[in-house]
Formats: sequence, structure tokens, C-alpha cells
Amino acid sequence: MTDVFLIGGGRGDDAVRASHAPFVAAVGDGPIVAVVLDEGAETDLQRWSGALTLAGAGEVRPLVVSKERPPLRADFDGAAGVFVAGGWTPGYHEALVEPGTDWLPELPFAGFSAGAAVASAVAILGGHRLGAVDICAEEAGEDLEQLTVRGGLGLVPFAVDVHATQWGTLTRLVHAVRAGAVGEGLAVDEGTVAIVRDGELAGVEGLGVAYRVGPGLQLELVRRW
Repeated sequence: MTDVFLIGGGRGDDAVRASHAPFVAAVGDGPIVAVVLDEGAETDLQRWSGALTLAGAGEVRPLVVSKERPPLRADFDGAAGVFVAGGWTPGYHEALVEPGTDWLPELPFAGFSAGAAVASAVAILGGHRLGAVDICAEEAGEDLEQLTVRGGLGLVPFAVDVHATQWGTLTRLVHAVRAGAVGEGLAVDEGTVAIVRDGELAGVEGLGVAYRVGPGLQLELVRRW
């Protein structure tokens, strides 16, 4: 299996460098395909290309995708790495997972926020309530009321939530594990990247921490390794 880099989000040069640089270093000098959801006038290709360039990337090839235009395997010809950007998580799921995942090349993969969430075998798409209980801020719900979990890209075996400290989504992950919606998970702070190798957490880099929630609600705070 290839290395997977789960970036918890974040803006600002320091946060971007800290969270993106390990992926860029793993890719080396080759081109990175930056997969960006088509969100109409809100689509900002420069943000994602600029972030990777700031972290030391050479060539970045933006690829705009949607449910109607999912990625194709040929889009990654000659690429050295795959970066899936952030935005509306359910939309990324519609574009990258629902049409099938045959497009995925065996290359180093980085997901930023939504891109990290859908990388999981069982992806948390959003939601701020579980039944009648509030489990995180409504603003973190991705326009979904109830906790919503779907099959993802299958690159990591555990669920991933993002903006952990900044948006309070660690509590959503805890509720998801307690309810049996996911078996275990990792909540990653902004400006932080969790590195997964062969399905196992191999390191945490950046400005913040990651929180691992295991079976039986065992909670482990994982700092920089």
C-alpha cells in the first residue's frame, strides 16, 4: 500500500507548510494532480495549487471533478502523487466514490479536510446530530443534520474527522464510535497531518495533534512523532 497523508485543514502559510510538506517530500519532484470539486463560482484552483507550491511542490496539475465528471485513470498519467482538496464533503463523495474508485492510482495520496474524510473505508460525511443529541456544532455538519457515514475510498481502515480542535468534531467521532457507526477513528487538527503506512498510523506532523478513538471509546492524543 502507498502512504496516505490525512490533513486536518487549516489556512495560513505556517499551517499549510507544516501539514503539506511531508506529502510533498514523499512525492519528490514529480507532478501532483490536485483533485478539486467543482463548486461553481466558489471553485478556487489557485488556493490548492498555491498551497502545494508553498510546501515545495514543483508541478501541480489541477483537476476539477463533479458527479457528472468524475476522475478518470488517464487523468493521472505521469503523476507522482494525488492530492484531494477540501470543501463540501458530500460533494467529494458523490464525485470520487459513488461513480467507482477504479480511477485511484497507486501513488502517494494526500487528502485535505474533505479529501481526508473520504479517504477512509467508512467515511464520515457530516451531520451535527445523532438522533435528538447534538454531537458537534451545526456549522460543522456539512449541510447534513444527522450523522452520515458512507463507504469511502478505502485507503485507510479507520474513520477520519477533521478540524478536530477548531470545529469540535472530536465529539462527533466519539459519538460515531459509541453508536457503532464506525469501529474506530482519527480526528486531526488543522495545520496537522497524520501519516498512514500499510493501514497503520505511522506519524503525526505539524502544528497540532490527532486524537485516536478506539474500540471501547479508548481515547489517545497523538502528538508529533
